[in-house]
Amino acid sequence: MKLLNSSALLVEPLESRKFARFSLQYTETEEKPTEDEEWVPRFAGHQTLKEREESFIARDQKINCGFVKGPKGYTSTGFDLAEDDAKYISSCHIAVVSCIFGNSDRLRIPVGKMVSRLSRKNVCFVMFVDEVTLRTLSSEGHMLDRMGFIGLWKIVVVKNLPSDDMRRVGKIPKLLSHRLFSSARYSIWLDSKLRLQLDPYLILEYFLWRKGHEYAISNHYDRHCVWEEVAQNKRLNKYNHTVIDEQFEFYQADGLKKFNASDLHKLLPSNVPEGSFIVRAHTPMSNLFSCLWFNEVDRFTPRDQLSFAYTYYKLRRTNPEKPFYLNMFKDCERRKMAKLFRHRSEEKKNILRPFDVIQSRTGAIFGL
Repeated sequence: MKLLNSSALLVEPLESRKFARFSLQYTETEEKPTEDEEWVPRFAGHQTLKEREESFIARDQKINCGFVKGPKGYTSTGFDLAEDDAKYISSCHIAVVSCIFGNSDRLRIPVGKMVSRLSRKNVCFVMFVDEVTLRTLSSEGHMLDRMGFIGLWKIVVVKNLPSDDMRRVGKIPKLLSHRLFSSARYSIWLDSKLRLQLDPYLILEYFLWRKGHEYAISNHYDRHCVWEEVAQNKRLNKYNHTVIDEQFEFYQADGLKKFNASDLHKLLPSNVPEGSFIVRAHTPMSNLFSCLWFNEVDRFTPRDQLSFAYTYYKLRRTNPEKPFYLNMFKDCERRKMAKLFRHRSEEKKNILRPFDVIQSRTGAIFGL
């Protein structure tokens, strides 16, 4: 990787004319069907299969993309923010985004010495948390300052989570940063198990600006075919097997093929992303792809690696005349950007392992 030595002389480029131009609007409210007495509003709305099919067309349109409210008189569909926090994130021009829900991870503060003055001035570092996580952070000595920051992170507390599945809730800031940061031109997503250790401007220059990309995500370090990813998810019981099978059968029926690394005409270097680190320009095609990917995660399983390739291929197949400048980079490049840590649940297992090894060796020595 040949990164720039400094961001001091970097100038943000004007939006490239080569990017597809169209206008996206988003469904804000849904009306209750008169014939359905059990209908309840949902954060992702109630998208029909016909609406889903039409949403893949890159054109001026209104689509479901989260944050859908019910008619007057219904309660919020969730992901509620305090007014001050909503105002703060709506003013961000570049956002570095992460989240911790359900107390799943420790707080990893970006390496301060690697963040330039330019980024400190122009970049919002926003960590979304729920109230349970905030209490734990406080008990561990991470106290918010008077502006709501812990280090570089602006802590934004989310109330009324749209789902009991924390993995699903985490897809909202991960995939819908363009909805949350309505004025931002760029966003960088990193999972909470990662700690950022490079300047955001250098990341944008390397992954987007240098070669004119609008979306960047790393391929998986081990698996490259969705067939392998499906098998691994089922092997480790990551999600209900029946639901995984239904999703996979649906995708195969709509043309998803096995990944062939030797195919000279393949569109992606891998059909499985690593997914923990995403760099985006908030262009129309980038925003459309993110909405489509989120809707697949909502319709099927929250295992977003299962729906990435299908969403990308269907978007490209539906719009052959409108390119999507995606940069699927090597996973070793992701590791240069951010350091990986264990989830809280994995930390406990790791503490036990050395003891287990010693006990096993001792038993072998004494014939136990």
